[in-house]
Amino acid sequence: MDFIAGAIGGGVSAAVGYPLDTVKVRIQTETSYRGIWHCIIKTYRTESVSGFYRGVSMTVVSTSFISSFSFGVYKNFLYNICKIRYGSADRKPSKVDVSFAGCATGAVRVLLISPAEIAKVRLQIQKQTHPLTLPSHLFASKPKYQGAVHCLRMIVKEEGFGGLYKGSMALLCRDCHSAAIFFLTYSVLCDWLTPAGKDKPDLWAVLLSGGCAGVLGWGTATPMDVIKARMQADGESQRRYSGLIHCVRDSIRQEGVRVLFKGLGLNSIRAFPTNMMVFFTYEAVLRLGERLVK
Repeated sequence: MDFIAGAIGGGVSAAVGYPLDTVKVRIQTETSYRGIWHCIIKTYRTESVSGFYRGVSMTVVSTSFISSFSFGVYKNFLYNICKIRYGSADRKPSKVDVSFAGCATGAVRVLLISPAEIAKVRLQIQKQTHPLTLPSHLFASKPKYQGAVHCLRMIVKEEGFGGLYKGSMALLCRDCHSAAIFFLTYSVLCDWLTPAGKDKPDLWAVLLSGGCAGVLGWGTATPMDVIKARMQADGESQRRYSGLIHCVRDSIRQEGVRVLFKGLGLNSIRAFPTNMMVFFTYEAVLRLGERLVK
């Protein structure tokens, strides 16, 4: 049931937050935008609404699968940690247990998420002028990537299979600590907001806890998220970075330390509603499943 609930929650959240994610990626990987509103206005004027949804179909599908996988793996890690440490899986896990299970989940899912992430980034930064914004005798040139699957095929063809895992070290650094903070924050807030005598928080508490967990998790993930996006946007024809350290050093040298916090505001704004929906849907589906079983 954890896998099913996680899949539904992940798909809903991906659809809700995708336009802001596109803006975030463009701000992180390009220097032509002066800020969030400039990026939104420029994207809308040149590419219309569709510009905010490039690669959304694959992202919804992959996020559903990865979210399902993440929640399932997290619960299994927590189950086994409690069984090994306390001799019983029914014991309440400590904050260290929750953090370790979250960190391990973040590390394991990198293998699955990296190809989907690089396709998402490449499609989001790909510019394709909307026909309505052009004179009638002009048409936009055919985009390099004509969809998520075509994008993955082109990356393998031009950069080899390893191209699908470009930026994976930055992704690993991002997801390990952010997943630990994400699950720990949610667990602690739910404990605080659960009324005495109840074993589960009310759904309003789930909404608040999930939103806050998303903000803290993505807030701490932003520096490595910037580096990850830049490395994944770095195509074979315009290679700039030889590795993680080179990308960090070169980005800071050219734009200062503040470059590591590009998109921090957007990450926080996007994280609250999307993760609020993730946990709300997850808990609602779990509770519905429990009622149906009884």
